[in-house]
Amino acid sequence: MNQFMEKLTGMAPLTDQVIATDVLMAAKSEIKNYSLAITEAASLEVRNTLTQHLEEAIDFHEKISTYMVNKGFYYPQDTSKQMQVDLKVAETALSLAND
Repeated sequence: MNQFMEKLTGMAPLTDQVIATDVLMAAKSEIKNYSLAITEAASLEVRNTLTQHLEEAIDFHEKISTYMVNKGFYYPQDTSKQMQVDLKVAETALSLAND
């Protein structure tokens, strides 16, 4: 978003990391929701369709996770490093809120 639009809308700039994190969280939620829906489905046809969508959601989750790992935004196998990233993001968010 350019600076003019930021001032016009009052929105803080969105970074690739923020957008990717939002997409990752949405993908995780989608996987949970499809999993739950499969257990509630009454017919085999509906379960099969939901299972296909679940598999697609899992594939997408892998792609966004890989993108984030490659960019240094996400460390799923190194919790201490991920905590450092999360703390930095939180501090940035707090500083933007105080400006």
